[in-house]
Amino acid sequence: MGDETSLALVGAGKMGLALLGGWLGAGIPPRAIAVHEPHPSDALNSLAAEKGFALNPAPAAAQTIVLAIKPQMLEAAAPALAPLFSADSLLISILAGKTVANLAARLPARAIVRAMPNTPAAIGRGITGAFASADVTSAQLDTAQSLLAGVGGVEWVGEEKLIDAVTAISGSGPAYVFHLVEALAEAGAALGLPPDLALRLARATVEGSGELLHRSPEISAEILRKNVTSPGGTTQAALDVLMGPDGLAALMARATAAAEKRAGELSG
Repeated sequence: MGDETSLALVGAGKMGLALLGGWLGAGIPPRAIAVHEPHPSDALNSLAAEKGFALNPAPAAAQTIVLAIKPQMLEAAAPALAPLFSADSLLISILAGKTVANLAARLPARAIVRAMPNTPAAIGRGITGAFASADVTSAQLDTAQSLLAGVGGVEWVGEEKLIDAVTAISGSGPAYVFHLVEALAEAGAALGLPPDLALRLARATVEGSGELLHRSPEISAEILRKNVTSPGGTTQAALDVLMGPDGLAALMARATAAAEKRAGELSG
């Protein structure tokens, strides 16, 4: 990413700001970045003043445009975005549900990467699922990989329809984990623990378990689960419920199916 105007970020909410922080941390020169955000937050204004990237400059063609606005804003925003594109620009879209065909119909873009990062990107621990259209060159694919890897891991899928499934699993997945903390804390309070203690126990348990997963890449989640479970013990009693016919797996299947369906509906 060498020249000025090489990278334009459109939308700098939580996810856009996380991507921007990752790029700056990875050494992309601030002069190469133009950020377009009609309602800049105090954090974005401060970062622009500190780092020196362009904030809301006059629109000019960029080699790569990263689209991080809300999906519902695409229709209204599209005409103003046209000046950012040249014939060989790469578009990276993180808009849930917006297909390659949908994006190409509204923006002068041919080389399109659809990507779905998640909120742990804010701490460099995100995971992004991505799909590249047929017009994306190998050099542009490398660019997309580099930009997305600035906030965590990147996994590519070969079929565009799988991006909706990625959205349902990892894109929305952090909310499921946070809700697990809430549910575990509520269960602890129902068992008689003071609510604040139950919340601290639940939060620390999920934090520690996630870190154990992170530090044990060679050990499957199944083995880690079995390592905690003594036959006939307390954990087994709970897992008999969670792994029953109407347990967590069935509930998660229904929940993620609903998320995938909604992602498809957003493509309209």
